[in-house]
Amino acid sequence: MRWHQCQPLEADQIIFDQLFQPYPLGELELPNRLVMAPLTRMRADADGVMGELNAKYYAQRATAGLIIAEGSFPHSSGKSYPGQPGIETGAQIAGWRLVTDAVHGAGGRIFLQLMHGGRIGHEQITPGGGRPVAPSALRPQGNARIAGGKIPFDEPRELQSEEIAELHEQFAQGAQNAIEAGFDGVELHGANGYLLHQFLSGVTNLRSDEYGGDAAKRCRFVVDIAQLVAERIGAARVGIRLSPDQNVNDISENDAVILYPQLLGELNKVGLGYLHMMETPPDAGWSSVAIARKAWNGTLLVNSNFEVDWPLELADEIIAEGRADLICYGRRFISNPDLVERIRSGAPIAEADFRTFYGGGAEGYTDYPALTELASGG
Repeated sequence: MRWHQCQPLEADQIIFDQLFQPYPLGELELPNRLVMAPLTRMRADADGVMGELNAKYYAQRATAGLIIAEGSFPHSSGKSYPGQPGIETGAQIAGWRLVTDAVHGAGGRIFLQLMHGGRIGHEQITPGGGRPVAPSALRPQGNARIAGGKIPFDEPRELQSEEIAELHEQFAQGAQNAIEAGFDGVELHGANGYLLHQFLSGVTNLRSDEYGGDAAKRCRFVVDIAQLVAERIGAARVGIRLSPDQNVNDISENDAVILYPQLLGELNKVGLGYLHMMETPPDAGWSSVAIARKAWNGTLLVNSNFEVDWPLELADEIIAEGRADLICYGRRFISNPDLVERIRSGAPIAEADFRTFYGGGAEGYTDYPALTELASGG
């Protein structure tokens, strides 16, 4: 693999009183407050099936308090990327079982993120060649990733009212499949411009039925899915990820400050296991984490925005001050399989190589060395 510079921790002699405290999450006892974020790595096979290499990757990171595995489509119509895993077919379930067995064998805990891409896709990606679906037929700006390159996004097909119940069922079945595959729970991907986020946004959702219009109606699609999934596998096994005011995948919002407190109020009634909230960008003028702490009744897992990773001492402070219960990191877990031990011991933090983030094989995936390997010369 390529060598990566290592950076010392953000401050000398830091004592992390909070990050290494245990935390009860449903029936799980998390040994620390550090959560590995769901990270798109595009290393499933052409049929969306995970294998031994993926099992090794996740097992290497099993010391995280919780791993949230990468966004996986509950139905092939929601596939957004080549190399994206699914949780729909028997083969996909069996492939993920390799991963969960490896993580549990290494002492870890793991949820699966359920992700339907909606309009973020292309007919060259979708099995069978179907057009992407979305709340409204609005083509996103930008390019879709396909095998061998990128091409402009398709114009999506607007979902018909009678198709909504089918989508709800696809998420519920995907959650059941995840439990069958050995996951400890699931996270609903309501962020980053994918299907659930598209329904929430008044810019991408122009519907006139019960799932479009004012903020309350636009929340309904997400709340209905959360309720059905909770009924199928138990609410304590279900989390949801949200990213207010994040312009990712050509998503934008015109009433986020109104919508998200309303959404959280409705989701509180479902009793989900946790909320995974992305912080708003620095120029947003408001803090989604602060609003979540005020509006959300349950466990709050927080993540910095896409522009910056929180310094570790700030993460500890956030927990100490009660602003959140768990802290989520992504890129740091890519390049530091033993991130928890590195933080605990004050060891250098390795930098990730962005060139190997998406697709490929072991390079930039399972070949980042742990401290023990470096010490032994491995």
